[in-house]
Amino acid sequence: VLRTLSTSDDIHDRENEKGRLEEAYEKCDRDLDELIVQHYTELTTAIRTYQSITERITNSRNKIKQVKENLLSCKMLLHCKRDELRKLWIEGIEHKHVLNLLDEIENIKQVPQKLEQCMASKHYLNATDMLVSAVDSLEGPLLQVEGLSDLRLELHSKKMNMHLVLIDELHRHLYIKSTNRVGQRTKEKGRISSLVKDASSVPLMDVTNLSTPRKFLETSQFSTPGSSSMRETSLLEIKEDVELDPEENSTVFMGILIKGLAKLKKIPETVKAIQDRLEQELKQIVKRSTTQVADNGYQRGENLSQENQPR
Repeated sequence: VLRTLSTSDDIHDRENEKGRLEEAYEKCDRDLDELIVQHYTELTTAIRTYQSITERITNSRNKIKQVKENLLSCKMLLHCKRDELRKLWIEGIEHKHVLNLLDEIENIKQVPQKLEQCMASKHYLNATDMLVSAVDSLEGPLLQVEGLSDLRLELHSKKMNMHLVLIDELHRHLYIKSTNRVGQRTKEKGRISSLVKDASSVPLMDVTNLSTPRKFLETSQFSTPGSSSMRETSLLEIKEDVELDPEENSTVFMGILIKGLAKLKKIPETVKAIQDRLEQELKQIVKRSTTQVADNGYQRGENLSQENQPR
């Protein structure tokens, strides 16, 4: 239209064209007004709906912006909290470790008293376990605790001398306890002979069935290839019952003593002590046996003399 108006040289044509345009505009306005009147309700609803949607989108944008700001703030706070939580976690581990050390210190302080009780009741395996564990703790995790220096020296000294007590007990059961059984059997035979008029009718004492340390190891064990493992397994299975008399079973008691010496790592010293004292202990056995035989013979003679003299 603008090209037509600009290229036209006749004013009349331009006026005609202008009139047609104005008429078309007026017609368009009328049609638009009619359409607006016809669709007023729908148009109003659409405008209101569009306005509501626009407001919601604007609010949502503002909320999302606020959420983003809050998320960034939470992220920063979480970083701070994470460092604080890590610090608290480390402190918790440290406090737990300190409490464990304090409990261990309290238990170790009671070791000397418990050790004396175990030694008095001759529960040597429990005493050895307790002593070795306490010394390892004092020379390990508790090495830097200056307040335990005296206790450390005391328990270390007891550990150094513990094997001497165990060796003495082992020798006592090897040489004295085992031969005492023979002596007691001899005394029982002597009592029987005193009740019988003819002492010659009493049979001689049979020592073949007596339990001696030599018979603790059967000959079959030395002839089988797996004998060492069998003896080792039996030694490992030995356990100490605090409710029973530890010396009731001599075999088990000597096994407990050897196990305690092994935990003290004093087996070489034990073997050397047994070798050094072997001759002396055997001489003592002969001496005690001779004394017992002489005493029994003297008592038997006294009984015979009393039978011959009724007064």
